[in-house]
Amino acid sequence: MTALEVDGLTVRHGDVLALDDVSLRLEEGTVCGLMGPNGSGKSTLFGAVMGLVRPERGTVGVLGTTSAAARRRAAVAYMPQAEAIDPDFPIVAHQVVLTGRYAGMGFTRRPRPADRAAVDVALDRVGLTGLADRQIGRLSGGQRKRVFLARAIAQDAPLLLLDEPFAGVDHGTQEEMTRVLRELSEAGCTVLVSTHDIAGVSRLCDRVALLAGRLLADGTPDEVLTPEVLGRVFGLRSAS
Repeated sequence: MTALEVDGLTVRHGDVLALDDVSLRLEEGTVCGLMGPNGSGKSTLFGAVMGLVRPERGTVGVLGTTSAAARRRAAVAYMPQAEAIDPDFPIVAHQVVLTGRYAGMGFTRRPRPADRAAVDVALDRVGLTGLADRQIGRLSGGQRKRVFLARAIAQDAPLLLLDEPFAGVDHGTQEEMTRVLRELSEAGCTVLVSTHDIAGVSRLCDRVALLAGRLLADGTPDEVLTPEVLGRVFGLRSAS
């Protein structure tokens, strides 16, 4: 089954052409690394997949429906690069993870036993069960990243979008997150992850897409992560 189908996507931000005729198709269970220089359109592509960015041309299909419909059904989980959480805000780890279940709770947002169980499972998968009641500001940067990954897992979405999840984390945290993401893909979850870590992409991803406004390369890590291809992509828009 096709989890994500981007066809001829063109997006402008004012006078800036952010994406130019980008097409990308991901089958269920694929882990795809999205790489490119700053300003290459990675965040814009995520926004389009989430139904938050209106394209000038082209379409985005998610699990057989539109991106906006998939988002309303909570079929897409998004882990942004930076979380705007006040470290002094009185919220603990399990409460953050519970927000991943809000779409199915209705207006009351009253958690059911299934919601609490999903939170417990997600925290266990990222190795943070013992820190479930720790205030978010008292967690390390890597632990916070794992909390936000647990939130995406708790949502139980078949498509995960992760924006630079390994930025600023130590090697152990990266290895733990890689293991969890591989387990999710083996269970049928599709993952699109933006990253600058070439070595990490080779360990995590089945496919790599190189973006610089246009899609310049798409294939296995061995096919794409060559000096020739990387030099062409990162040299193309090095000033952006």
